[in-house]
Amino acid sequence: MDARSPQSSEFEPPFIILDMPQLAENIGAAARIMLNFGLDRLRLVRPRDGWPQPKAWAAASGAEAPLEGVEVFERVADAVSDLHFVLAATARPREVTLPVLTPREAAAELHARAPHQRTAILFGGERAGLETADIALCQGILTIPVAERHTSLNLAQAVGVCAYEWRMGEFDRPPARFGAPEPPADGGALLGFYQHLEDELETAGFFHPPEKKATMVRNLRAALGRGGFTDQEVRTLRGVVTALSRGRGKVLAKLAARKQAPAKP
Repeated sequence: MDARSPQSSEFEPPFIILDMPQLAENIGAAARIMLNFGLDRLRLVRPRDGWPQPKAWAAASGAEAPLEGVEVFERVADAVSDLHFVLAATARPREVTLPVLTPREAAAELHARAPHQRTAILFGGERAGLETADIALCQGILTIPVAERHTSLNLAQAVGVCAYEWRMGEFDRPPARFGAPEPPADGGALLGFYQHLEDELETAGFFHPPEKKATMVRNLRAALGRGGFTDQEVRTLRGVVTALSRGRGKVLAKLAARKQAPAKP
């Protein structure tokens, strides 16, 4: 079997994730352009009109593989939970600091990771795009350098630009190397770590003032997501958080004991 085939266990093309797509026709058109350039793994997050949608098949013009294999999720966090590296296709947001790549740079990065990681490109809905909190779950930003005269880009067109660059990367991809490094932790492991850390920070009173908590959480997740931590590193970091929280408990217990102890004459 060709190592570049989507079915190969040695090489994993990226998933395409559409967050809250509104029109079935856009889903079908995205599936069509995906298959044109060799991609067939499609995930949907809360499509507005539910799933399946007959109009999507009509718009796909025979590109049935991505639609027949669609996976549907309720949250972006669920859709990325088993992935190691996700790029958010969006204009660069001011609220999140992540590496920003062009589609060509993104394709090179995805190809480099494909032999040993599960990757994806996340696209927002037609009207509102991606929420900043969902971008913070990604490890980078993919921005299409459209002309300033007209920046609006149809969802399927955006998918097509990225799929084309992925396909062109097939010709530049170096042969697989032995001894690939350990892949980073998947989204589920990272989210568990984030929530563990945030719970302990909440207990410690870190999120102050309360109205800034959402921004602080988002910035923490974005910063930690850039680390590319492996599963073992995530387990180690969770152990650090646990040790620190238990240590805090011991300190509080000692302080309480001192308050209850009788004063020395």
